[in-house]
Amino acid sequence: MTYKIIKKSEFDRIKNIDGDWAAKMQLYADMCRYNTLVAVKKAGSGHLGSSLSAMDIITFLYLNELNIFEVGLDSPNRDIYFSSKGHDVPGLYSLFYTLGIIPEEKLLMLRRLYGLDGHPEVRIPGIEASTGSLGMGISKGKGMAWAKTYKKNKGHVYVLTGDGEFQEGQIYESLQASAHQKIGNLTVIMDHNKYQTDMLVKDVNNIEDVVQKVSAFGWHVVRIDGHDYDELKKTFTDLKNVTGKPKMIIADTVKGKGVSFMERPETETFEGKTLYKWHSGAPDDESYVAGLSELIEKINRLAEELKIDKIQIPVNEPEVKTSSKGKKEFVTEAYGDALCEIAKYNDNLIVLDGDLSADCKLRKFEKMYPDRFIENGIAEQDMVSMAGGLARMGLVPVVSTFASFLAARANEQIYNNASERTKVIYTCQFAGMIPAGPGKSHQSVRDISLFGALPNVTIIQPCNAEETKWATEYCVNDAEENCVLRLVIGPSPEKIKLPDEYKFRLGIGAELTAGNDALLFSYGPVMLHEALLAADYLKKIGFSLKVINMPWLNKINKEWLKEIVKDQEKIFVLEDHSAVGGLGDRLLNVMNELNILEGKLFTNLGLKEYPECGTPWEVLAYHKLDGKSLAQRISGVEDIEEKEKIEQKYTEDAPQ
Repeated sequence: MTYKIIKKSEFDRIKNIDGDWAAKMQLYADMCRYNTLVAVKKAGSGHLGSSLSAMDIITFLYLNELNIFEVGLDSPNRDIYFSSKGHDVPGLYSLFYTLGIIPEEKLLMLRRLYGLDGHPEVRIPGIEASTGSLGMGISKGKGMAWAKTYKKNKGHVYVLTGDGEFQEGQIYESLQASAHQKIGNLTVIMDHNKYQTDMLVKDVNNIEDVVQKVSAFGWHVVRIDGHDYDELKKTFTDLKNVTGKPKMIIADTVKGKGVSFMERPETETFEGKTLYKWHSGAPDDESYVAGLSELIEKINRLAEELKIDKIQIPVNEPEVKTSSKGKKEFVTEAYGDALCEIAKYNDNLIVLDGDLSADCKLRKFEKMYPDRFIENGIAEQDMVSMAGGLARMGLVPVVSTFASFLAARANEQIYNNASERTKVIYTCQFAGMIPAGPGKSHQSVRDISLFGALPNVTIIQPCNAEETKWATEYCVNDAEENCVLRLVIGPSPEKIKLPDEYKFRLGIGAELTAGNDALLFSYGPVMLHEALLAADYLKKIGFSLKVINMPWLNKINKEWLKEIVKDQEKIFVLEDHSAVGGLGDRLLNVMNELNILEGKLFTNLGLKEYPECGTPWEVLAYHKLDGKSLAQRISGVEDIEEKEKIEQKYTEDAPQ
């Protein structure tokens, strides 16, 4: 596959021509849409729908409204723009390339190590705020705007939000405070494309009438067509005359704007609800070529209308190739199936979702038991406290969403629930570092420590589909306290094979390989895959590594532990988490309590910095948590040679 973008010189040519102003803006934006599609396809993942819906807004802002090219990107008097939702950043990067803020090679390294992060990070030139965890943007923009006034700096602050984002509670805190504090140099623009993830906002958790709601907080609110350049121009001009209060533009847009089949929802419906296909992920080859072809036609037509030479558009054609991928295992599918089976005989089981039913493999349960499925939308704190109320009434609530947003955002609510001595099951999906393309806002590497501080919580991370079924059944049927199910959301790099005689018992792990030279504890399919790779590497140099699958992250059977470590002098723990507060700390504390550490070397191989963005292999290798690096760290032998290539089985087709 070749990946070529429209060159910056072509955009420079457009900026300098005369002619119909709105047509010129539209041409520029559609050329950016072309490059966005190429960048996301090359990355293998990304968010096209919102990148395309917001493109006309950001094109207008950067080419007509922001003063950054007059005063400089680092000037304290600059205008500030950032996206609160952050999912639309591939489109922003494409625009940045045309403006000379980032180079071409960076744009074609979207979601790659040393490239461009999958969600905005301030280390990238032109990015003003790290976002991707929803609901924070207006508050952060308010702080920037307040600081400008305090320091007597010029410049206005513009924040783009999503519409589904308006389900987050912090949004309403920031609306009220911004009006009360009279933050007049703040304008918020809602990219109101009507869809969140894969369903209509009105079907998930309706925010309308949003104009009336925001106005009631004391904001000046207008509603416009977010793709009409003349209307955009008039609106921003008019807003300059509004002083003493924050402003909001509700920009009605079309998700996937510019590519006709991305503008339309799927014909398939779910329980009478329309599904949208193009929120995240890279398009297949056929859709990629079709989307580019459609954009080329629009670009050529606009160039003709403007009476300019044809835009030089590179050819991007897919290569014909045969896939060698086998059937993948998703532990999340086993989780969803297990809930459906348990619900057949347990009427008290209730499942709550945070707008991630498809990604978290809950659609089957949602369809089979619609009266026992609660869609809360993007409102984690509300969802967790609702679960607490359900538990107080004798039901068994299962709260399921991405780990980063559940463990941290709703931590106080989780603490409150736990203190009531009821049972709530928290399913932390997208746990750990992989997939790493979305970046650190989505990589959950502190959830074990957050839950582990509670005395009545059991934390489990299964290694394969079979163990996931057992773990889910244990949490619902057997556990007498709160439970956390920690699940990898992508396809497992390999199906971890458990011993035939293995039984899922509280606090006891499973020996996956035999070895006397060192012992390695780990958990979950991602890190166990690397641990087993390390064992393969070490075997080639005559070093035997015992690998233990330890799914119980904070419950350890002391007699089992004493037996498993008694003949080992070197003990390692491989975390898919920070080195602080994970399995390693728990094992170390128990071993110290049992007084069995004497004469043993204990090493925690957890994450000691923020997780990087990139492909799975790139990120694991960067943090020296890939199989070969682990073999080197465990043995102390730096020149381990690859006598044969050990296959890396990671893929990039996980929900992201």
